[in-house]
Amino acid sequence: MTRPQSAVAVVTDSTAYLPPLPAAIGGRLTVVPLAVVVNGVPGLETVDIDSATVAEALGARRVAVTTSRPSPEAFAEVYRKLLDDGADGVLSVHLSARLSGTHDAAALAAADFGGKVEVIDTESTGMGLGFPALAAAEAAAGGGTLAEVRAAAEAAAGRTTTLFYVDTLEFLRRGGRIGAAAALLGTALSVKPILHTTSEGVVVREKVRTASRALARLVDIAVESAGSSDVDVAVHHLAAPDRADALLTTLKERIGERLRELYLTEVGAVVGAHVGPGMVAVVVHRVS
Repeated sequence: MTRPQSAVAVVTDSTAYLPPLPAAIGGRLTVVPLAVVVNGVPGLETVDIDSATVAEALGARRVAVTTSRPSPEAFAEVYRKLLDDGADGVLSVHLSARLSGTHDAAALAAADFGGKVEVIDTESTGMGLGFPALAAAEAAAGGGTLAEVRAAAEAAAGRTTTLFYVDTLEFLRRGGRIGAAAALLGTALSVKPILHTTSEGVVVREKVRTASRALARLVDIAVESAGSSDVDVAVHHLAAPDRADALLTTLKERIGERLRELYLTEVGAVVGAHVGPGMVAVVVHRVS
């Protein structure tokens, strides 16, 4: 008996920093942008403000950069349009609730749709969010029910590890994304931290003494995270293309034939505002 086709739509936010997508998947995925304010001038990530603008602003003195979540009303408008256009249900997949109020805004909006909209917290950002969003869109394109699409996103999130390096913890401290004590320790001891995202938010994974050692260790931990699985890997950076290229080359060599897809992207304005220029990240998604 032929299974009836479901029409589940997937929503995510602009901090996923997704690669270009095939039409079949991209048509199932709607991206809601977060807002960025640079020196009092507001704009939407990927629409009005790009990563270069934020990197330049962060390097200047007396230039304030802040970010804010989409409003519940913005999410409600997106959900309503998708359902009006024929979706049976909507899965809204978002960055860590520890890092942003985006998940909470989406959940507030979803409460008005009688169970037709569900929201999940991936406990990550960048392609740590993007891989679960892609898994959800693929499941939806394959005719999955809302429950099946949600399960695909949650399973992908559980198989994804997000690691990153920053030259300074100061930007994370300013934005309240890491504790002042941890930031002070890193500054006082000239520690170069490797961080990762967990259910607790941004956590220091390891501390090393130099940037070169930190980047080498970042690769080591990424390869350890891959284990014996086939993997998709994303490398992100902010104003650090040479570092990102070097990471990409080394990861290709170290993972070898188990590397299925490899993506290289610069993070956008929102994440960039909190990590600062020089940041590089590796996101490992275990496929099998």
